[in-house]
Amino acid sequence: MADVTISLRPNGPLKVEGPVTLKDENDQPLPVTEGQAVFLCRCGGSARKPFCDGTHKQIGFTTS
Repeated sequence: MADVTISLRPNGPLKVEGPVTLKDENDQPLPVTEGQAVFLCRCGGSARKPFCDGTHKQIGFTTS
């Protein structure tokens, strides 16, 4: 089994690396490009939830 790594980006999203399947609230798969990292929103402000769209920078999101 391949490893999945989830990293906390300072004042930013979760970076998910490795083979993952993301599913929505209806258990339907979300688009994920194989071999590329996925960045998931932590600030709650993204217009592309669950994916990060950079809004954390605009709203001054901090993790401290």
